[in-house]
Amino acid sequence: MKSKLFSLIIIALISTITTAQTKVGTINSDYIANLMPEAKRILELTQSYGARLDSSFAIKMKNYQEKVATFKKNEATMVETLRKETIKELLTLEEDLKKYQSNGNKLMQLKQNELKRPLYRKLNEAISEIAKSNGYTQILTTTGNQFMYIDERYDITKLVMEKLGVKAPEEPKSESKK
Repeated sequence: MKSKLFSLIIIALISTITTAQTKVGTINSDYIANLMPEAKRILELTQSYGARLDSSFAIKMKNYQEKVATFKKNEATMVETLRKETIKELLTLEEDLKKYQSNGNKLMQLKQNELKRPLYRKLNEAISEIAKSNGYTQILTTTGNQFMYIDERYDITKLVMEKLGVKAPEEPKSESKK
């Protein structure tokens, strides 16, 4: 009796294991994101934002350079206390410029992330729909990972591109060498 019960449990476990198999797909989401129509507009807006930050930085840099030039011109005739105050002011301005530049880089990244959020939301929705409709349990991105082998049959990049209406650029036709 115990052996029959044990056999039934083993059979139940084996059938559960065989039906609970995973199906893993891969995708090059960065490739698709860069081909989506929204990507061009995001690039334009990011460049425009960067230009505004650069312009503001250039004004601050010009102001700093003018003060340095004035200091160098008048340094020999300055009273010691004024010279020390001016050096301190210039060092503070230089530190502010470094902070502004560092913050500018962070602001650029934040702006780019903000602009890309709707694009990636749309992409992720398409990936989810494709994964569900094709029975995938997991989708891995091919970028940034160290895959030794990927079976192209499980790459859903083209399916997602079709879903989003994104077309791949045509590959240049290679001329045969004689």
